[in-house]
Amino acid sequence: MRTRRGLCYPRVVVGGNTMCSETKVFNKRKDFAVGERTITRKRIKASPEFSAAGGTDLFDSLPDDLVISILTKLSSTARCPSDFINVLITCKRLNGLGLHSMVLSKASQKTFAIKAKNWSESVHRFLKQCADAGNVEACYTLGMIRFYCLQNRGSGASMMAKAAISSHAPALYSLAVIQFNGSGGSKNDKDLRAGVALCARAAFLGHIDALRELGHCLQDGYGVRQNIAEGRRFLVQANARELASVLSAASSVNEISTRQWLTWNPLPHPHPHPHPHPQLRYLTGSGCPLLSDFGCNVPAPEAHPASRFLAEWFASRSGAPGHGLRLCSHVGCGRPETRRHEFRRCSVCGRVNYCSRACQALDWKLRHKAECVHVDRWLHDDGDGGVDGDGDGDANGNGGVGGDGVIADS
Repeated sequence: MRTRRGLCYPRVVVGGNTMCSETKVFNKRKDFAVGERTITRKRIKASPEFSAAGGTDLFDSLPDDLVISILTKLSSTARCPSDFINVLITCKRLNGLGLHSMVLSKASQKTFAIKAKNWSESVHRFLKQCADAGNVEACYTLGMIRFYCLQNRGSGASMMAKAAISSHAPALYSLAVIQFNGSGGSKNDKDLRAGVALCARAAFLGHIDALRELGHCLQDGYGVRQNIAEGRRFLVQANARELASVLSAASSVNEISTRQWLTWNPLPHPHPHPHPHPQLRYLTGSGCPLLSDFGCNVPAPEAHPASRFLAEWFASRSGAPGHGLRLCSHVGCGRPETRRHEFRRCSVCGRVNYCSRACQALDWKLRHKAECVHVDRWLHDDGDGGVDGDGDGDANGNGGVGGDGVIADS
């Protein structure tokens, strides 16, 4: 027998005969007459199919589509890998549905914030599975690990290219750095025009480092026709975006610290380089810090999980990617050289080297400004010195602009 809503009453077998019992949920009323009043007492009886004696789990009755929707929301808001991994190891059903392509494709960036010490083949397979599901963050992270750590250049570049096709700004910028430096190949493999094109695409998507790099390229005429005014515009835009991102992230910062960000204190001593780079004439000791090459004195931005993985990976291997190879001196980068003398170094002290002008500008205001000391001549250290290396200068023979003036040939 069916109810008005189309539900069947549970069947009860009595004496070998099957009959319907209307025991879904009903009220049993008992009336008592007290004087002239009638007191009604109701007793609610639970449905037999949800009783404790039945032992039925409500989770098993949920449809798979609903569980997948919940897991998708969880993976997209995870703050660390354990938030998602702990769900997968809960039960067999969650493990199977958690590896659904829709769930993996929506996983957040912090889901792939894997420690280098925890790297294993199972982690590699998980990243590959997420990348195959169409997750661009997994494509970029796995591409960086394969290209720089596992030294699988072709596969790593193709994974980053897959993310770049989906307009992933960090992947576009990383491919631009590879083109600028000729990473994974020889000096002749550099393609400055391709690097500028990739950098421009990442800058259009709002990538701060790409905006700063493109601004320096335009100022120096590096890989593109020189346009100082347009380069300054990109640098101002990069500084403004950087300040806006920090202010939006640090909502609890008080007014005093914010005021310090908006004030630029010039160096108490003159620039140590006897002949500063021509672009340094734009740097004045007063005015809005947005007009400087280095932006406001804001806290360091949070490094991408892929960059943190690279830094931890090489730190656990004596801090060097190989004999005669160096890491980018900017702590938030983690990129290593793929051949000797690939990166350019500071022309003032010669002790630090950078993979890009953006990294040099960031490291200058965060750390190197207080450490840079001028030397008259670079000393050869295991052949890693002098001006005859692979480091790039600009079209006029100068390096990029940074806090300490010039990135010279390594």
